[in-house]
Amino acid sequence: MKTLCVLGSTGSIGVSTLDVVARHPDKYRVVALTANKNVDDLYQQCLRHRPEYAVMVDAGAASDLQSKISASSADHVQVLSGAEALAKVASLPDVNTVMAAIVGAAGLLPTLAAANAGHTVLLANKEALVMSGTLLMQAVADNNAVLLPIDSEHNAIFQSMPADYTIGQQAHGVRKILLTASGGPFRTLPIEKLDAVTPEQAVAHPNWDMGRKISVDSATMMNKGLELIEACLLFSMPAKAIQIVIHPQSVIHSMVDYDDGSVLAQLGNPDMRTPIAHSLAWPNRIDSGVEPLDIFQVKTLDFEPPDEARFPCLKLAVDAAELGGTRPTVLNAGNEVAVEAFLDSRIRFTDIPKVIEQCLSDVEQSMPDCINSILKVDANARDAANEFITHLTR
Repeated sequence: MKTLCVLGSTGSIGVSTLDVVARHPDKYRVVALTANKNVDDLYQQCLRHRPEYAVMVDAGAASDLQSKISASSADHVQVLSGAEALAKVASLPDVNTVMAAIVGAAGLLPTLAAANAGHTVLLANKEALVMSGTLLMQAVADNNAVLLPIDSEHNAIFQSMPADYTIGQQAHGVRKILLTASGGPFRTLPIEKLDAVTPEQAVAHPNWDMGRKISVDSATMMNKGLELIEACLLFSMPAKAIQIVIHPQSVIHSMVDYDDGSVLAQLGNPDMRTPIAHSLAWPNRIDSGVEPLDIFQVKTLDFEPPDEARFPCLKLAVDAAELGGTRPTVLNAGNEVAVEAFLDSRIRFTDIPKVIEQCLSDVEQSMPDCINSILKVDANARDAANEFITHLTR
């Protein structure tokens, strides 16, 4: 039986993970669940899955959860609070599998803790890898941990690699990776109208049910840029060997192009339970609850190149992947601050790439040698982003 810690259990990935787990009570036991402030949802999850630990990053929320837990049938659950508690439950000795599904930079330290503990890390938090670069990959190698990708695209690439492939290695015979993207909700919107789009429009993804931040990233295609950086690290490929392809149907989740002319693809309905189930059961297969793909209903599969004028964030990410160093860290930090400002209606949708570009210009770049240097660059980039946003909104 696999013992599981779910970091970010009340988010869309966490909820989908627990849905798959609940279908196989003989295979998985939930040891720890974590959330930021969502007391009610985490409380219900504690009642259903009966973990040993429940972590809330916010201290006030943890106090509220404790009150609910103490008065319930789940009073055996130990409630913890704070960022340090996330790292603690991610590295518990009686946990062997960690779903890293905290969105953004907040997921870096607990994900790193899970790798340092030698656990199997199911990586749904692309920002942790983008920020830390080779440091996270090195922690996985040094501690005999296992890293499995949850993003539907990277999971599809992994499934399309040779059977003996190990994450972090360069696959023999692979010529190119084709990273698919839906194009988001504004793929066909006239560019001159992007200035006026609202947060509600930006989070209305046409195919996927995702959190607000990731949905905005999809609308700007920064999500795909971050995924390109992640793919470089996961599959040991240069940025120039990764081609982004807009595929509006989101049925082909990515492809691998081999030297002999073969192109292998992974197909399925756009439901995150498929890559979650694949990684939870790897190297075996289990039922995910996802409806089978009906190719007759799909009928057509369309592909087109991304428009750089429409998606300027994409070029910023590609450049960061090629230049390396702390540039991806700055890119990610600037994006997180900009997206939050957009969701709060403090800046326009088209200001997001401007904030990121300003961060990349203002923050000194270096080659990171430890996690503290990464965190310092991340903090500097956030300060630069906030300063520029203040300038924009005067």
